[in-house]
Amino acid sequence: MEEFLFAYKNTISYFLENMAAVTGLILFKKYKHTNAKYFIYFLVYLAVCDFLAGYTRYIRNDGPLSFLEDTVFRKNYWWSTLFWKIGAIVFFTFYFNKILKTPIFKTIIKAVGISFVLFSVSYIALHWDAYFVTFFPSIGVFGAITVLISTIFYFIEVLQSDKILTFYKSLNFYISFAVFIWWLIITPLVFYDIYMSNKDWNFIFLKWQIYLIANITMYSTFTFALIWCKPEKN
Repeated sequence: MEEFLFAYKNTISYFLENMAAVTGLILFKKYKHTNAKYFIYFLVYLAVCDFLAGYTRYIRNDGPLSFLEDTVFRKNYWWSTLFWKIGAIVFFTFYFNKILKTPIFKTIIKAVGISFVLFSVSYIALHWDAYFVTFFPSIGVFGAITVLISTIFYFIEVLQSDKILTFYKSLNFYISFAVFIWWLIITPLVFYDIYMSNKDWNFIFLKWQIYLIANITMYSTFTFALIWCKPEKN
């Protein structure tokens, strides 16, 4: 079973990711007058970007993109950093700024989001060569802190309002819960990436099991929430 999950981990994650995006598109009419439409756009963005990240498959074995074999683009670290580790964080700061009501919370999230972008751009510029061959733990941790702050502010608002009575019907609650849990689980792994270079296969298997479980939980939650929840007024 473990070998099967490891062999098909990317296929399973990509299937669930696409399922969430397709569900959002099917139900778009239901949410088109709410902020949730931006979240559906985001799910489609993730599916498209993840598909493009698979370009490396066509570089190996004299594939149609084999001319990239001796270039910095032979690995997709740069693309994953751009569309997920930076792009996803920028979206969530935008989205939570949309759904939060407390002015001070919105101001803090905006400030943290801008700081994150400036830090990421500066860090990449200073480590340009490494940008194409590895992930940056510092960007990952800063991004996680940004998302956790945003979701915690949302939970505080829910607890302080009458939304607490109907939270289980709120799409925004499920989104916040899913991304909070995902980043809480995944972020500590960046501190152990050194083991990847040492070929510690026990750690590699464990890491991908954690990633797979986290992805299954997050995208399944998104799909369920889009079907189950009712549209919320902006």
